[in-house]
Amino acid sequence: MSEKTYSLEMTIRTLLGNKRYSSIKDILITLNAADIAAIFAELEPEILPLLFRLLPKELAADTFVEMDPDQQQLLITRFSDTELKEVIDELYIDDAVDLVEEMPANVVKRILYQADPETRKLINELLKYPEDSAGSIMTTEFVELGMGYTVEDAIKTIRRTGFDKETINDCFVTGPGRTLEGIISIRSLILAQDDDKVSDIMDTNVVSVNTMDDQETVAEKFKKYDLTAMPVVDGENRLVGIVTVDDAIDVMEEEATEDIEKMAAITPSDKPYLKTGVWEIFKHRIPWLMLLMVSATFTGLIISSFEEALAAQLVLTAYIPMLMDTGGNSGSQAVTIIRGLSLNEIHFKDILTVIWKEVRVAVLCGLSLSAISFLKLMVLDKVGMLVSLSVSLTLVVTVTIAKFIGCTLPMFAKKLGFDPAVMASPFITTVVDALSLLTFFSIAKAIIGL
Repeated sequence: MSEKTYSLEMTIRTLLGNKRYSSIKDILITLNAADIAAIFAELEPEILPLLFRLLPKELAADTFVEMDPDQQQLLITRFSDTELKEVIDELYIDDAVDLVEEMPANVVKRILYQADPETRKLINELLKYPEDSAGSIMTTEFVELGMGYTVEDAIKTIRRTGFDKETINDCFVTGPGRTLEGIISIRSLILAQDDDKVSDIMDTNVVSVNTMDDQETVAEKFKKYDLTAMPVVDGENRLVGIVTVDDAIDVMEEEATEDIEKMAAITPSDKPYLKTGVWEIFKHRIPWLMLLMVSATFTGLIISSFEEALAAQLVLTAYIPMLMDTGGNSGSQAVTIIRGLSLNEIHFKDILTVIWKEVRVAVLCGLSLSAISFLKLMVLDKVGMLVSLSVSLTLVVTVTIAKFIGCTLPMFAKKLGFDPAVMASPFITTVVDALSLLTFFSIAKAIIGL
């Protein structure tokens, strides 16, 4: 928690103790909705309804959107029907849809009952789109202008309808059947002459997405084209909604968190860590641990198959952990291309270029590690030339194999339609461990003659 949030929290607690509610209201109305939500998150649940009722209607709705689902549910259960209707009426459609998706069935029923028929219809329509699609995160509240509008007509339309729109910075021009024809900024309208035609000054090179496109595709386009709003069209290029930059940022955060969790061998979760129960965390982690444990049994089988060789040269056992760890770490370094795959900077057609680059890096790394290891084994460990040579050569081969696997598995995963993040450190390490042992014993057997 920031110092500012902590200071405001303590001030509000003091004013609550003295029942100085008007002073609390004076403080809250000077704050951003996100800051108010952060303060509310640190306060006891039983005082939230009282503080929430002190907020002006519009600020209350904005704050409500920023609060976590548990607090939202608490407030809804304490709201009267009138209060609930006021909050819902102030929400943008995409925020209302997010709220409905987070709430349990009994709360959803009450929310929809208090919503007006048009809002209820729009919520139900947006809920039909697949999860994580562009349609599921879009809003239907945008400024729509006709091809035949003059600049004067457009400005009048914005003044008449813009108050309830999520953004007026970008307006969308449609033709017959609501087909998307262009986009025009409020800046362009203000600087143009009143009798200019919107169709003459609009930008016809519009970047749009389909309702069924993945939300990650939407976020990538926002980043690539530096957009603040993006139109969403159906299969016939009819404008059905827009995605705004705040929703795109949420998607970026969500997708990055999901990739991090997958790379850590955890099933992704929508809840923050402190809001997730022990049993739920267990369910997210145990499948991957089970899979990795079973796959790691191959390592044991390899060691067992070379048991006689190890008995003849017991000193080899001491270097198994070092070789396995080095191989695993080398493979983990190579999977940095996962980021490039996620950002579409690397494609499957680049696989030969990637392999050639990683192999050269692997040889340089392997030779460096091998040279240092050889000196250590000969000078400090004094294990003999043949053992030192076996370990050192294994390092070169293991690092090369590890980097080859680390760069190719994510690329093949994406080519087959899987998330490349699944092929991250834990999975790569397990595969490389087994190959490191096979390499080590094979080289030792050839050189030492086990």
